[in-house]
Amino acid sequence: MNPPSKPQKRPVNGVLLLDKPQGLSSNTALQKARRLYRAEKAGHTGVLDPLATGLLPVCFGEATKFAQYLLDADKAYTATLKLGEATSTGDAEGEVVATGRADISAEDFQTACQALTGPIRQVPPMFSALKHEGKPLYEYAHKGIVIERKPRDIVIYAIDVTSFHAPEAVIDVRCSKGTYIRTLSEDIAKHIHTFAHLTALRRTETAGFSIREAHTLAALEALDESGRDALLLPCDVLVRHLPGLTLPDAAVQMLKFGRQPEYRDANLPADTPLRIYAEDGSFVGLADYLPHAGRLKALRLMNTAT
Repeated sequence: MNPPSKPQKRPVNGVLLLDKPQGLSSNTALQKARRLYRAEKAGHTGVLDPLATGLLPVCFGEATKFAQYLLDADKAYTATLKLGEATSTGDAEGEVVATGRADISAEDFQTACQALTGPIRQVPPMFSALKHEGKPLYEYAHKGIVIERKPRDIVIYAIDVTSFHAPEAVIDVRCSKGTYIRTLSEDIAKHIHTFAHLTALRRTETAGFSIREAHTLAALEALDESGRDALLLPCDVLVRHLPGLTLPDAAVQMLKFGRQPEYRDANLPADTPLRIYAEDGSFVGLADYLPHAGRLKALRLMNTAT
């Protein structure tokens, strides 16, 4: 009996807002979504830990060219903390390595959250996907090896306490890229002279996208292929925060052939990529404006009409 043939892959271009389940790595969730779509190419826009759930934008095909612009975006999370215990990993998957007082008042917890709001410096945790000599830090951490990490400048825009019943607290956090919520929870606890670790984490927003717009793997599995395709967002949603510019077809063709069409506009930013559109409204890609030369230079271009 011949083994069943693998589904034939197809070109798929667009962005899927996936609600990643707990227990799956971001890459495993990505591959499951990719198989459902039979997509030739796929990538995600920032890692969520297996413990974490929530918003994971998945890029298919041409959208992968613009995924970097979501990595730099602000994020929002809902985090559940357990006070009075530190774990080896900073979350519920680790072993308890230290204990402290858990009879924290709501007022003291609120004060600690306020103290950690604004521009702060944060040392990334050892249990993270940050690379050191080509390997993620968590691989060293599993072997008991501690690598020195430099503090990072981040911004905590807001911490809202949505529930507090010691030793458990639930907070909504809005933050800049590069923020580690497990480290933030430990730092909040440190401010009130105790310990804490995460018992749950959910990403609720990134780059203006909301978890309310996301789809679970189970919901995707229940649809046929055309139903799944209808959920895809166009590639340019990844760069919608950048200024847009519509060009004549002749200028678009010049960009596609590696040439630099003339264009002068004193109002165009010289240090920000521009979203380029053709006269029919189709997304062409990104270009840089060179004001001194009065020209546009292709940065990343779509190679389909999608």
